[in-house]
Amino acid sequence: MTEFVILAALGGLGVGAGATFWLLRRQDRLNLSSAQHRAAEIVAQSQKEAENLRKEAELKAKDDMFKLREEFNREAEQSRNEQRELERRLEKREDQLEQRHQAQVKKERNLQHTEKKVHERRDHLEKKVQEAERLVTEQTQKLHEISTLNRQQAEELLLSRLDKQLADEVATRIQKQEALLRAAAEEKAREVLATSIQRYAADHTADTTVSTVDIPSDDIKGRIIGREGRNIRTFEKATGVDVIVDDTPGVVIVSAFDNIRRETAKLALAKLIQDGRIHPSRIEEVVKETQEEMERHILELGKQTCQEANIGPVHEKLMQLLGRLKFRTSYSQNVLQHSLEVAHLTGMMADELGLNGALARRCGLLHDVGKAADHEMEGGHPKIGAELARRYGETSKEVLHAIAGHHDDVTVDHIYTVLVAAADAISAARPGARRETLEKYVKRLEELEALACGFPGVDQVYAIQAGRELRVIANSHQLSDSEAVKTCREIARAIEQQLNYPGEIKVTVVRETRSVEFAR
Repeated sequence: MTEFVILAALGGLGVGAGATFWLLRRQDRLNLSSAQHRAAEIVAQSQKEAENLRKEAELKAKDDMFKLREEFNREAEQSRNEQRELERRLEKREDQLEQRHQAQVKKERNLQHTEKKVHERRDHLEKKVQEAERLVTEQTQKLHEISTLNRQQAEELLLSRLDKQLADEVATRIQKQEALLRAAAEEKAREVLATSIQRYAADHTADTTVSTVDIPSDDIKGRIIGREGRNIRTFEKATGVDVIVDDTPGVVIVSAFDNIRRETAKLALAKLIQDGRIHPSRIEEVVKETQEEMERHILELGKQTCQEANIGPVHEKLMQLLGRLKFRTSYSQNVLQHSLEVAHLTGMMADELGLNGALARRCGLLHDVGKAADHEMEGGHPKIGAELARRYGETSKEVLHAIAGHHDDVTVDHIYTVLVAAADAISAARPGARRETLEKYVKRLEELEALACGFPGVDQVYAIQAGRELRVIANSHQLSDSEAVKTCREIARAIEQQLNYPGEIKVTVVRETRSVEFAR
């Protein structure tokens, strides 16, 4: 029984193995068929892709060939255009050369013709000279025959007469040359002055004797006055100014003839108002502090002015005196600004004349330094200024002489004194520098124009060159050329007889005729 089971088991295993083998073989055949089918598809796909690549390569090759052909055609066309342009230039150059050749031929012909004329004229002149020499010889012989003088006596008589004539002519020429030299010197002086004035121009401001201090509210006025007025009395005593507290809203007025004291009081009062503590001890403290600040400010102004004028080292006391001039006016003209302007003008004139410009600027800047202390010392400001400059280490004779002599108080021995005096006059008399001068200047120009407008045939009148020239526009329909000349002379005579003016005034009458047509 056991053997039967074993045999049955073995038989089953054999059948199972055979079935398994058959199934495996069938599966292999199926896999092989599938692989062959996939291989065929891959081959077909590869062939198709290869065909597409080949077609794309052919198309790209055709496109490249087309582009190359277009580029070749374009380059060929550009070459042809350049060649045509070159040919055109060559033709133009040939035409120009031909024209030049013809012009050269024409010039050569003209030159030959001119040379022929020159030779003919030279021959003619030689004949004329020979004829003149012959005539002179004949006339000389006739004169000798007619007169009783021999050749030597005639020459001596002729030379003596010629000496007398030449002596008169030499004297006349000397006088003429002296007049020309004098006119040239005056012209050079005017040129130097005009150049210096043109190179330097400064603004001028007019100071007053009062200053206003803004207050936040009118309630502050009572605190400024204080109980029974002790605050305002203490302030006026400490500063030396007058404080005016009136009904003017929002301001308090500080008045003083001394601009330094007035400016100090203005600053101190502004500090007290800002601080709010207004009582006698605080007032004295603030005023003292402000006075010290003002002294430092004055010294800084002097230093800045010396640096701006570029005059080299200056004693500290002189710089402080210069700074004080900032708060001094003369006929509404600021004295420090005037001194700085005189320094620049003097330096520029010295440069024009080939002198020391730095020394000239030093003379000009210090010329009015005495005005900073003229109320403290006796004498005029030139004398005071020279004494102060000498006291504070100024050793230059030119500077001391310019300070002392710029108003002709002493004999002028140095050229720099003359330049300082000229620059001082220019700065003071220039229109706009001083209030009275400006008013007189404008009035003089108005009178000058009004006088010329009163003549018949005058349309317009312009006073130019600061009143040194009068430009008159005449009516060409009312005045002829000769009448315009007569009118010009009459205007000049009327100015001489009726007006007062410095120097001379040039009168120019312009008569103009215009013709206008339109081409349509």
